[in-house]
Amino acid sequence: MDLIVATREGLYCPPGRFHIDPWRTVDRAVITHAHADHARAGHGAYLAAAAGEPVLRARLGDIRLQPLDYGQEVVLDGVRVSLHPAGHVLGSAQVRVEYRGEVWVASGDYKLEADPTCAPFEPVRCHTFITESTFGLPIYRWQANETLFADVNAWWERNRREDRASVLFCYAFGKAQRILASVDPSIGPIVAHGAVAALNDAYRRGGVELPAAMRMAEIGDKSVLRRALVLAPPSAQGSPWLRRFGNYSDGFASGWMRVRGNRRRRGVDRGFVLSDHADWPGLQRAIAASGAERVFVTHGSVHAMVRWLNERGLQAQAFATEYGDEEDVDSGETLLAADDA
Repeated sequence: MDLIVATREGLYCPPGRFHIDPWRTVDRAVITHAHADHARAGHGAYLAAAAGEPVLRARLGDIRLQPLDYGQEVVLDGVRVSLHPAGHVLGSAQVRVEYRGEVWVASGDYKLEADPTCAPFEPVRCHTFITESTFGLPIYRWQANETLFADVNAWWERNRREDRASVLFCYAFGKAQRILASVDPSIGPIVAHGAVAALNDAYRRGGVELPAAMRMAEIGDKSVLRRALVLAPPSAQGSPWLRRFGNYSDGFASGWMRVRGNRRRRGVDRGFVLSDHADWPGLQRAIAASGAERVFVTHGSVHAMVRWLNERGLQAQAFATEYGDEEDVDSGETLLAADDA
């Protein structure tokens, strides 16, 4: 019997009677992380990593939540369940499921690159591994963090010398905090759109140290905006909110910037290749480290990844899911706190 199967509600563990990141309402949901396509409101009960509780509650409100420390086990109807760091965003987790000697791991979204705002990815040995493949093509290879953020800092410094703001569009949850924790705050002031600021607050409640980032309502002298690094969700692009910055240079931080045409389609001055998902080599390393002989591939470049794995002797097939891509799609949550943006 398969320990995890695909149903209309989402990934389901029949012997444990729980779903993993369900996209329709269920009685019992195990959540890998708080991005909107994986954590939805309305479930009867939630189980998630304790590290992500502040963000999950900020997004879903007063839910019936059982927080679990990484590595801590619970037994759900005879199935042993534990959560292990996925390295994706704060509180992201892989779900380890064990029943009658069989071990499966549902990895959710993950990355192997270092990130000061969340626990690093932890390989978990298993018989069957469920992996994403958002960037499951050989073209997607990330540069070192030091090189990437040196590039961001140089762009910001150049704009500051030219007396114009540096507006960097990035996903409000996870990526914005990673950028905030990695840039050089001595270059100038940092301004956060209200949607980003709300998630910054949740990260700080979760014990993550972040440099100060002002909301617009906190700025008295508007001249500081011409020296600022501005972190804003993609939904702010072209909005009246941006008019406050006058002459500015804009950039977009996403793994999709690896494809040159995407920067032109976004209509921005700079594209920074920055993702909170594993690149092609990272996916390969994570799958190999799991020791799994059987691999299910969910969203992204599914067919290419399945073919590549089968050619290397693994048993691989696709799992149909409704997970989206927070790299490129804003949910309505990014427009929160507009009055204080």
